[in-house]
Amino acid sequence: MAMSDDLKQIEAQVQEGLAKVADPKALDALRVSVLGRKGSLTALMHMMGKVPPEERPAMGKLANTVRANVDMAITKRAEELKREAMNRRMSAEAVDVTLPGRRLSPGTQHLINQIREEMEDIFCGLGYTVEDGPYVETTWYNFTALNAPEDHPSRSSKDTFYVVDNAPEGKEHHVLGESDVLLRTQTSGVQVHVMERQKPPIYMICPGTVFRPDTADANHLPQFTQVEGLVVDKGITFGDLKGTLDYFTREIFGKDRATRYRPHFFPFTEPSCEVDVSCGVCGGKGCRFCKGTGWLEILGCGMVDPNVLRNCGIDPEEYSGFAFGIGVERVAALRYDLPDLRMLMTGDMRFLHQF
Repeated sequence: MAMSDDLKQIEAQVQEGLAKVADPKALDALRVSVLGRKGSLTALMHMMGKVPPEERPAMGKLANTVRANVDMAITKRAEELKREAMNRRMSAEAVDVTLPGRRLSPGTQHLINQIREEMEDIFCGLGYTVEDGPYVETTWYNFTALNAPEDHPSRSSKDTFYVVDNAPEGKEHHVLGESDVLLRTQTSGVQVHVMERQKPPIYMICPGTVFRPDTADANHLPQFTQVEGLVVDKGITFGDLKGTLDYFTREIFGKDRATRYRPHFFPFTEPSCEVDVSCGVCGGKGCRFCKGTGWLEILGCGMVDPNVLRNCGIDPEEYSGFAFGIGVERVAALRYDLPDLRMLMTGDMRFLHQF
């Protein structure tokens, strides 16, 4: 009867051990010590062959009962440990559902990108294509092909970011060569690329970033976004230019805004002019924002100079055209009455959230 006492003792030890188990790792160690290949209960059941034949049925029944009780007790304790762990986790991660939730702020495009895309949509609605070109250009595409003479102030190293100066070694570079490389000061070079590879008619805009060594202040930025346009076709007149820009200004600023054209000079257009739009703050009556004039300058434009067409392989006797250039940051400033262009570049979310 010693084996029956050992079986009952093992069952009692398991019950006592389960009461002390506090985590799944300790429970598994207890299970292995009793039911594992070298466990105490397994060892006793392997000794069943030494039991006298007449006692073997009763002893086998007792051993199976003890094994079933031990297995059931361990399984029950495992479930209890899982519930206890879940309760602790729920207590630690409890959320007060009565508190107001955190409102997610939806993202939006930067104001400059918004206005640039709006301008693109206006001209695409007129049948224009949107063209792109390199940020790094040669002086041919940025100046010479656009009829800018070698002594033009814009070609000075003080007004342009030159990347590569191809002057002969040991010589001071007074006159810039056509192969000198620079960061483009205007997107007009894209127009030259398009005219070289495409025959008229051409109706296009070329938006993009341009670079000039200006000190950042309320009215200037060393890097800004420009949208330039070009039309080359048969029979294009200044009236086409005026009608196009009148339509654009009313679409971008409002149907009630008037326009004014003032004579000006640009190397790549002739005749040339600057375009003003009536002040939206005072309605054209004159105020502090428009410096009492009632007008705000928004862009430069003109009829394409015949020399530009010839430089690009287009016959000016057969074709004519017009071009214009608009600063996107300036449009944003005039449209929303911004006193300082630098506000667009600081990344101040209090300002940008308004748009």
